[in-house]
Amino acid sequence: MLVIKEVEIGGKILSIETGRFAKQANGAVMVRFGDTMVLVSAVMAEEAKAEQDFFPLQVEYREKTSAAGKIPGGFIKREGRPTEKEILSSRLIDRPIRPLFPNEFKNETQVIAFVLSHDGENDADVLAAVGASAALTISDIPFDGPCAEVRVGRINGEFIVNPTIKQIKESDVELVVAGTSDSIMMVEGESKEIGEQDLLDALKFAQTEIKKLVNLQLELKAEVGRQKRDVNAPVVDEALVKDVMELAYGKFKEIVHSKLAKEERSAKNKELAAFVKENLAEKYPEQGKVIGEILHDLEKDLMRKRILEEGIRLDGRNTTQIRPITIELGILPRTHGSALFTRGETQSLTTVTLGTKNDEQIIDGLFEEYTKKFMLHYNFPPFSVGEVGRMTGVGRREIGHGNLAERALKILMPPEDVFPYTVRVISDILESNGSSSMATVCAGSLSLMDAGIPFQKPVAGIAMGLVKEEDKFAILSDILGNEDHLGDMDFKVAGTTNGITAFQMDIKIQGISFEIMEKALHQAKEGRLHILGIMNSAIDKPREQLSSFAPRLITMKVETDQIGLIIGPGGKTIQGMQRLFGVDINIDDFGTVSIASPNKESATKCKDYIKQLTATPEVGEIYDGVITKIMDFGAFVEILPGKEGLLHISQIDNKRVNKVTDYYKEGDKVTVKLLKVENGKYSLSRKELLKDNNSSNAGN
Repeated sequence: MLVIKEVEIGGKILSIETGRFAKQANGAVMVRFGDTMVLVSAVMAEEAKAEQDFFPLQVEYREKTSAAGKIPGGFIKREGRPTEKEILSSRLIDRPIRPLFPNEFKNETQVIAFVLSHDGENDADVLAAVGASAALTISDIPFDGPCAEVRVGRINGEFIVNPTIKQIKESDVELVVAGTSDSIMMVEGESKEIGEQDLLDALKFAQTEIKKLVNLQLELKAEVGRQKRDVNAPVVDEALVKDVMELAYGKFKEIVHSKLAKEERSAKNKELAAFVKENLAEKYPEQGKVIGEILHDLEKDLMRKRILEEGIRLDGRNTTQIRPITIELGILPRTHGSALFTRGETQSLTTVTLGTKNDEQIIDGLFEEYTKKFMLHYNFPPFSVGEVGRMTGVGRREIGHGNLAERALKILMPPEDVFPYTVRVISDILESNGSSSMATVCAGSLSLMDAGIPFQKPVAGIAMGLVKEEDKFAILSDILGNEDHLGDMDFKVAGTTNGITAFQMDIKIQGISFEIMEKALHQAKEGRLHILGIMNSAIDKPREQLSSFAPRLITMKVETDQIGLIIGPGGKTIQGMQRLFGVDINIDDFGTVSIASPNKESATKCKDYIKQLTATPEVGEIYDGVITKIMDFGAFVEILPGKEGLLHISQIDNKRVNKVTDYYKEGDKVTVKLLKVENGKYSLSRKELLKDNNSSNAGN
């Protein structure tokens, strides 16, 4: 049965249609907003795999280039592996729906979103997230939704829901918010140093629009929704739980109350687990996995109880304390900038590399092609957590963390007319025990200043956690890995002393209140200012000079009708200059010329040459030229690059000249005066300069 439901969002109609497409999926919908359309399907396996102890959810977002009337580039001419944009969009869908599946549900589930039509104005990612929730809601897949997702912008103090691409560029905030009808579940975005209250106001605005979309899905469910499959909770052997508690409770409480390093805590936990399993092996054969799950839940309960009742965390800190921070700058001599930032047991070694326009990243997708001059890449090698792992391609988590840190820093980068370099920041996580992405923000800010880039002001990041039981909750500053794993929230906030530049929140419970959000934001600000104080004590402004190993880059402006003159036929002129001066030259369509060289002297010489090349000879001016050709009637002289004039035989000397070769040969230098310009031809004179000299001498 074909059913279409519609609602107005931001002055446009958003529709959800089902019953026409992908009818063999457990649930499928087509979401439309403007002329952007996304097909989203949800399918689950009939049964969970035996002994599977996790929920295998797979979310895939794919943009068909045909949606925007494009054919993919390259030789293959079809879509390949997902782009960074597609991966980030998949994460925006995955993160809000994941907590809404029942804990006992273990059937493999796959959500696929195809962007099939794109109008060039409305991004499809938030529409796909709405579609994912709708497809799951009307299906028989166990799902405690619906939820919805919107993008929020702000122009001239007014919030806008689902702004167009053009409006986002004009906005001082770009925020993606997901939630249910009464609570927030996920936040991600960037802003131009907005205040905490501004962010809260944006979230409240988003919540109003989210509620409309949730109600729309409920209407759809009421009409076409299928009966949900039953999820059988595992039967708990109370006798086994009792025996585990008798053996482990006291010992685990002692471990939880001990101030231990990450490796020590892990070793103690493994030792206790081995002890319990060994003692219960005969009574409960083949129950090692269940015993491990009971011990995991015991640790979680003990940790959370201590935080809520005593305000003390695993490493002995109270809820607002930040771990010790150390900073080392310039430790890699041949990089253009470097910083080692260590906070507790989390460490980022970050480097900065400066490049030219040729190093810009070209971004092609459904939107108009553009380039990026600032890139941040985040790497998380397995040794950072003391593990052995395969070194394959960059994972979704690494792309997501790198993107968050990049958004936190890019707003403070100098404009292109001030600093025309392409900049690449690389964060290698060497140790990890909580919030390596926020360590990357801090290390990135420090390394940019160490590189001598005119970075506008320092940026720091902090990750906040949450432990919530019924109406009682505690906000944790600078969370540990275990506090993230066993807690209810991971809320990352980055910014300057003036305001917030980037943020990301994920939760493991079904929504949090604005009261919790407000407290978390203000506690995050206190932590951020504390970290910024330590960073400023290490370096509070950029180095005065770039690294001696960084390329020297000079820019200049020429008229657009002179671009062809600089390039020359078949690129002959620009290639010749590059060989002559040992530089790299780029020129854009607006006449901005960038000259890159290993040393400033070569770049300056090239700039002077281009100035001469593009200069217009003026009558009466004196030029130092080079004779390029000798004729019976005179000599041709190059007075400026690419511009030749005729020095007639009668203008060589005050006396009669019989042969030009009596005075000059090709390649000789000569000083001449431009007498006149006629039909684009330049008439030169040396005799006039001799007259001027004689008159000057006579006057003396």
